[in-house]
Amino acid sequence: MRLRSLVAAVAATAMGISLAACGGGDKNDSSGGGSGGDQTLTYWASNQGTSLDNDKEVLTPVLQKFTQDTGIKVNLEVIGWNDLQTRIQTAITSGQAPDVVNIGNTWAASLQATDAFLPFDGDAMGAIGGKDKFVATALATGGKEGTDPTSVPLYGLAYGLYYNKAMFTAAGLQPPKTWEEMVTDAQKLTVPAKKQWGMAIAAGSYTENVHFAFINAAQNKAEWFDKDGKPTFTGDGNVQGVLRYLDLMQKDKVANPSNAQYDNGTKSVNDFATKKVAMVINQNNADSSIVANGMKAGEYGVVPFPAPAGAEQVASHVAGINLSVFKNTKHKDAALKFVKYMTDATTQTTLGKPFSSLPVLKDAKPVFTTDATEAATFSDIYNTKSKPLPLVPAEDQFESTVGKAMNSMFAKIATGGTVTADDVKAALKTAQDQVAAGS
Repeated sequence: MRLRSLVAAVAATAMGISLAACGGGDKNDSSGGGSGGDQTLTYWASNQGTSLDNDKEVLTPVLQKFTQDTGIKVNLEVIGWNDLQTRIQTAITSGQAPDVVNIGNTWAASLQATDAFLPFDGDAMGAIGGKDKFVATALATGGKEGTDPTSVPLYGLAYGLYYNKAMFTAAGLQPPKTWEEMVTDAQKLTVPAKKQWGMAIAAGSYTENVHFAFINAAQNKAEWFDKDGKPTFTGDGNVQGVLRYLDLMQKDKVANPSNAQYDNGTKSVNDFATKKVAMVINQNNADSSIVANGMKAGEYGVVPFPAPAGAEQVASHVAGINLSVFKNTKHKDAALKFVKYMTDATTQTTLGKPFSSLPVLKDAKPVFTTDATEAATFSDIYNTKSKPLPLVPAEDQFESTVGKAMNSMFAKIATGGTVTADDVKAALKTAQDQVAAGS
């Protein structure tokens, strides 16, 4: 069941569902929201490391430190991304929920609409250290604009344009500052005789595709939903943004048509790391994969994903992971103490390197890389050149419908077909109608 459908399901069955069962503490614990006693929080963490076991190894000493400091125990379960959304949906409808859970920040508005999560109002926000400690763009992902957020940022991520320094030097090129420069550089670095391409893109991944539909449209100052949350997919800025991205394979011919089969970002990163392509657009946690595939840290650089000359300087969506507390946890105060601990400067530094995340706190320095220039670049992108994905309940349907439409259009291009602006508009109209029907 998708999140938008879940909203309706929760509303329709609210009278028959008891969320009072939420909370992972001991069944015999009657201490309510207090912070004393032998309380145990249940925490569902998302998979951030190389494996579920790796996450447990990283998180266990961090959680043990929290227990030492507060006396509050934490029952940890790490859940893979393929299962996390379904587990959260089931927890909401069944009432058998954890106390605290990691969510993809793009799910925030959809989950907020279920009314199953604690709003971080003035008191709750104060209990975790106040809103002013967070990067403003990161905190903005916590829920619908103008409401108290029901999640707060935990791990930050942002897109950057990785480039091969040696290839650029050999071609006499500088890292691009505009879209036009990026395309021109990519064309010069596309050498079919060497089986070398200017760029690699995950053109078969609906999530990657919709991210770049959003970013390119944002550069055009376009919106995917109006102020009432109704889809506006067919606006010219959206159409042209999608077409611009498709044209990397179609008109500009700087991406291998085989990229239409790349159903995740790892495949395009691997092409970059093995020096088959000169550039790749990926999030900052790509570093470990790049190095693991044989490229040395000093062999690549990173610049912001460029906008066309004169366009809005949006280089990424605000990517990352947020923390939410189930509204009817039996241990509200303890849960808020835990959220405060997980989002304090020390814990953020401890987890930033193994999870290759950007800090979500103001003035904090990234620790995922020892390259000061790369760290500064990603921090600037995250803090000043990023925009949250649409903060509406239908955001998940936006991702699915638009992203999969782009998969199909890339597949058509890869097999020799042509996609025009009218084709893009028609595909977005279909997606728009599907989302409107589900609202």
